[in-house]
Amino acid sequence: MPSPATPAPPATPPTPPKPTWDPRQPVVRPFPWLRPTIRIRLTLLYGGMFLMAGVLLLTIIYLLAADALRQGNDLPFKILSAQVAFTSDTCPDLTGTRESGAFMQGLEQCMQHQRAMALDSLLKRSLLALLGLAVIAFAFGYAMAGRVLSPLGKMTRTARRVAGTDLSRRIELGGPDDELKELSDTFDEMLDRLERAFTAQQRFVANASHELRTPLAINRTLLEVHLSDPGASPELQQLGKTLLATNERSEQLVEGLLLLARSDNEIVDRKPVDLAEVASQALDQARAEAQGKGVELRGTREPAVVQGNGVLLERIALNLVQNAVRYNTPDGWVEVTTKSLPGQALLVVENTGPIVPAYELDNIFEPFRRLRTERTGSDKGVGLGLSIVRSVARAHGGRITAEPREGGGLIMRVVLPT
Repeated sequence: MPSPATPAPPATPPTPPKPTWDPRQPVVRPFPWLRPTIRIRLTLLYGGMFLMAGVLLLTIIYLLAADALRQGNDLPFKILSAQVAFTSDTCPDLTGTRESGAFMQGLEQCMQHQRAMALDSLLKRSLLALLGLAVIAFAFGYAMAGRVLSPLGKMTRTARRVAGTDLSRRIELGGPDDELKELSDTFDEMLDRLERAFTAQQRFVANASHELRTPLAINRTLLEVHLSDPGASPELQQLGKTLLATNERSEQLVEGLLLLARSDNEIVDRKPVDLAEVASQALDQARAEAQGKGVELRGTREPAVVQGNGVLLERIALNLVQNAVRYNTPDGWVEVTTKSLPGQALLVVENTGPIVPAYELDNIFEPFRRLRTERTGSDKGVGLGLSIVRSVARAHGGRITAEPREGGGLIMRVVLPT
């Protein structure tokens, strides 16, 4: 009886398409000075209203002047003699001797011509004056709109500082008790509530972590003493090792929670830190683990100095390198590079590994979450590494982005301001 055919191994899923957007590049408008801000719209409104009023006033003045000139140009006399001798510099066609009828007709035409010239001169000068006043009106409207909207600008700047995790900022708008003052006070009250809630959350995590340290340290000591007893049976030895590993994992979780709570604050005491030195320290700490898994560590590290906390920045590099080593393939590699760019420094950790769908990248920065799972359930970590990296990067005013690498693995980019 023929043996059944061996089923073919499942095919490797194709590499997901790379995102069409580049998270490293901020959104830049092609013409930022054409942005329809409220100030520009108020300026156009004020200037447009003045221009319309000026055009209407100019039209009324022109019509009144035309009517006045028409009524004032009626001849108060009539020549009855047959021949008239006349000379004029204003109306050269009347110079000489003419019959009374032809003279009166020429005189009327000359007066109409003078009237038309006067109206044209009045219109041109009025348009020039209106143009100058329109420029002044737009400039004045722009200045006044900026003065009126200055409280909104202050609110915007405060909101941006608050967005950078500085919840201690307040608008504290002075001036009359108007709608803008009411909006500012409401915003300050909201910031007070947010700061209290955020501070209470951080205090709870920090206190809980501190309280958990003591019993975990006691458990570790008791287990180590028990394991050092030569008379313990092999079963008790194995149980002690298992409990010791579990206790160590719990200690790592507590330390991660404490660091996560502390790193969410903005870094106030900043010192010059070279990312190249930080990355080298992280590579030295992860080298033994990488060699045990057969993962090659490589990359070029150029000097890139930033202002920040060296311990926390080293935690960024160490967490990224450890993740890149642990979630890798046999005979894979991890490439760590640092680079200095205008106004910012760049740390890139690229590694081989399994294929990562682009739609799952947002989950890896959440606490206790990994790809295709929500809770921590392996011995690779406690699920706080990338959450700590993102918190520390934000506390330094930077950001971290993840991008799936073609062929498997990830490209992690940390951008910090210099």
